[in-house]
Amino acid sequence: MKKEKKNVTSKQNIEQVDKKADKKTLRKEQLAWDKLDNTANLFPVIANEDMTNVYRISVNLTEEIDRVLLQEALNRILPQFSIFRMRLRMGFFWYYFEENMNPAPIVREEYSHPGAYIDKSRNHHYMFRVTYHKCRINLEVFHALTDGAGGLIFLKELVYQYLRLRHPEILEHDKDKISAGVFMDKEDSYVKNFKKGHPKVYKSERALTLKGEWVPKGEMGVMHGYLPVDQLKRASKSYGVTINQYLVGTFVYAIYKNYLKCQPSKYPIRCCVPVNLRPYYNSHTMKNFFAMVFATFQPEREDYTFEEVLEIVAKDLKEQITPENLDNIMSYNVSNEKKWILRAVPLVIKNFVLKQVYGMSAKATSATVTNIGNIELKEPYQQYIDNFTAILSMSKGQNMKGTVCSYNGVLTFTFSSILMDTAIQRGFFQKLSEDGVTVSIESNGVMYE
Repeated sequence: MKKEKKNVTSKQNIEQVDKKADKKTLRKEQLAWDKLDNTANLFPVIANEDMTNVYRISVNLTEEIDRVLLQEALNRILPQFSIFRMRLRMGFFWYYFEENMNPAPIVREEYSHPGAYIDKSRNHHYMFRVTYHKCRINLEVFHALTDGAGGLIFLKELVYQYLRLRHPEILEHDKDKISAGVFMDKEDSYVKNFKKGHPKVYKSERALTLKGEWVPKGEMGVMHGYLPVDQLKRASKSYGVTINQYLVGTFVYAIYKNYLKCQPSKYPIRCCVPVNLRPYYNSHTMKNFFAMVFATFQPEREDYTFEEVLEIVAKDLKEQITPENLDNIMSYNVSNEKKWILRAVPLVIKNFVLKQVYGMSAKATSATVTNIGNIELKEPYQQYIDNFTAILSMSKGQNMKGTVCSYNGVLTFTFSSILMDTAIQRGFFQKLSEDGVTVSIESNGVMYE
């Protein structure tokens, strides 16, 4: 009898194990997966502790942040954003996304410098994090997930939900729901709009690299400049250029005057300017969808005026930011991904090749200035928001970057840098001040330690 009972028990155990295995298999089969977009394929290859490919978008509220409510807000909105509910997996030929069934990342008080490496194993395997400091909420995103446009949509919805929890007596309506008109499109707009037949669009000549004493390892210098939009409009209009052209031109001139000391240079100053492609293709994708154009200035004399430099930069940007040229850039990038020989190569080999190619191409850029545009919020929430800022992490060969965003009539130009010297930043803001723009500066103090 004992032996028979033992057999029955063993049979029941086997059935229970089989059921658990079936559930585990079924759960694995039901997990959604997705391809990385054309731009995103590069980021996992080159990312490391020093080159994180993580950007930060922050919002400053008029009151201190409640961590518990911010965590609850994140828990409520994350299930509605499939793009952010992904983890990165390594396949045989490509990296890919897989649905992440873990709880939302833990909201923490700010504990590292902006754009620090995201250790996914310590972040519930998510590729973004949410931190806070006093009145500020920070969203930091690994660029493979989405670009600044996608990150901004997520941050705005997080803030809306947080404020509804913080002020339920005023903002009870639309509880737990994403705003009407927000698209959750996951299409790869690069592939969708790709056209065959396109010339090579990128220059590979080496550009000037900004060098100098670095800030302490593991730190980053950040300097925000708050500028009235109406004054910037008047200043840029006086030169016959757009605000974006004016800001990029001033940045390039500051490098020429305050870094090169107006001396000729063997290498050109080449500033990368990412362009949001969504308006050009009527796209609403939450994935990356941007193209890179470049403003190039070759210092050959010692006496260039600001007007001369600005004219060169503005002309360069104007000629490149056209539907035809952006179409060429986008299609050229996608064509490389579609080459059968590249697709057939195992990922281990792809990684090695891509790192070498990126290492060479990175030398062709001095700095980046990106503009995520004017940020608009719904009326009931505006009273609780002071401003927005954005920060880019460093890239190979680029030790300084600029980020632009505006809200409620104030444009914020943010310098992120790993160089101790602030001559370029000071020269940039000084020129704006000379042109009649009121400048208010805020820094994290790293460059003055």
